[in-house]
Amino acid sequence: MSKQIVKVPDLGGASDVEVIEVCVYNGDVVTVEQSLLVVESDKASMDIPSPFSGTIISIAVSEGASIAEGDVILELELADGTAEDSASSELSSTEAESSLPELVTDVSSDKNSSSSSNANISAEGSVQTTTEPVMMPDLGGADQVEVIEISVAVGDEVAEGDSLLVMESDKASMDLPSPRAGIVKVLHVKEGDMLAQGDLVLDLEGGASEVQPSKPATKVNSEAEPAKTVVSDPLESSSTSSADRRRKTDIYAGPAVRKLARELGVDLSRVKGSGPRERIAKEDLYSFVKKAVSEPSTMAGAIPKVPEIDFSPFGETEVQPMTRLHKITAANMHRSWLNVPHVTQFDEADITELEVFRASLKPEMEQRGIKISPLPFILKSVATALRAHKGFNSSLAFDGESIIYKKYVHIGMAVDTPEGLMVPVIRDVDKKGIWELSEEIVELANKAKNRKLKPAEMSGGCFTISSLGAIGGTGFTPIINSPEVAILGVSKLAIKPVYVNGNLEPRKMLPLSLSYDHRVVNGGDAGRFFTFLSSMLSDVRRLAL
Repeated sequence: MSKQIVKVPDLGGASDVEVIEVCVYNGDVVTVEQSLLVVESDKASMDIPSPFSGTIISIAVSEGASIAEGDVILELELADGTAEDSASSELSSTEAESSLPELVTDVSSDKNSSSSSNANISAEGSVQTTTEPVMMPDLGGADQVEVIEISVAVGDEVAEGDSLLVMESDKASMDLPSPRAGIVKVLHVKEGDMLAQGDLVLDLEGGASEVQPSKPATKVNSEAEPAKTVVSDPLESSSTSSADRRRKTDIYAGPAVRKLARELGVDLSRVKGSGPRERIAKEDLYSFVKKAVSEPSTMAGAIPKVPEIDFSPFGETEVQPMTRLHKITAANMHRSWLNVPHVTQFDEADITELEVFRASLKPEMEQRGIKISPLPFILKSVATALRAHKGFNSSLAFDGESIIYKKYVHIGMAVDTPEGLMVPVIRDVDKKGIWELSEEIVELANKAKNRKLKPAEMSGGCFTISSLGAIGGTGFTPIINSPEVAILGVSKLAIKPVYVNGNLEPRKMLPLSLSYDHRVVNGGDAGRFFTFLSSMLSDVRRLAL
């Protein structure tokens, strides 16, 4: 039998990973593809499988160690026949045994190879199957997505376009289709992992190709004994380098959690994680914030704690957990309410003439198959108002020292869905007509209700409209969708008596409520914005000017 050093393969782009579990012990007999380690980067966890069968002589890593590609994992006494099977059929068994370490070292040190080799050493005229990695594609603007379902298993045969994973961002779920046909050889992700663009998902074995005869220069001469140079004492030296790179940190959290902590203003060192080795999850942040704002404090102005109440003595109750989307919306609204000084002003717009004009379009609506509601007129009027009053089409800089004025007009519209509130964004509203806006409103609303919105379709908003007109109510105070500086609430249309040119007439009045960030917008600005918006809605001919 011969001995072999097993090293860390290509990590799919990660430069340093932490060993979170050692799956084997000295003396264990392992087979090919059996898991040796479980490692975790800031973005994903994965198994490192054994490339050989044999008995473990010594292990060079331990839990908590930080390792990189090329580091030694363990030393293995190969099982009978392993060395001979791995060498070219043109070599004798003695030559194969002596040349094996160099051949393996060449493959493992190549940064384009992985535990599922892309190129197998084979005899002349044999057929080679190629294994290629499948990486995370562009996420449409999302930093990271969570794996909520794995649709395939190792050994499954997939066709091009078949779903590999179901992923979910903070606002939408989506499938990851297979870029090509093949057989799943290795899965590098599991449910709950957070993935970003470029992360390794799985290894897919594709079609077969003819392998050219090995060049004489690649054969290993047993007399040269290069294998001894590779195998002699790298175990000890590489073990030392791995130990030197052990990560020393008191905070164990992924990039998505760290980003959320920055948004919430939470010091991660004060948060206790609930995951393995106290890894901090998003739920831990939400619990920390909830506890922080509810606990009494000796500081002036602290929010008094709301007492916990058992409602069961008063009657029958039912407890239903909040959906993930509901939790995210609640956290975002709470953050905006605590950080943005809200002011809300109310007004009414006379849309009597608008409704007459809209009614005149019914024959054309039937012909086009499109129904026009008041919303596209409101969108177009708001876009015109944003162009005329640039303070409402801005955001306060992160440092609070400057204001960022936007030269584009993207408007979000709040959509009520069974899962919670979603806000798709209609882009370049000022450049689109009423018919085009009507089509886009219906399309995005349907996507929102079916959880088919892409992250890019919910980002980049300058201003938001929340319409409760179809539901009811005479007015409400909408919460600003930070970092925007204003939001328009639209309530139910009502017919009211209004004096027009000295005569009392029934007019269709639309209640409007404008919430704004008082750090950027003042009452005078809001009053002028309302006056301008009402004039647009009262006479839609002005939209053409």
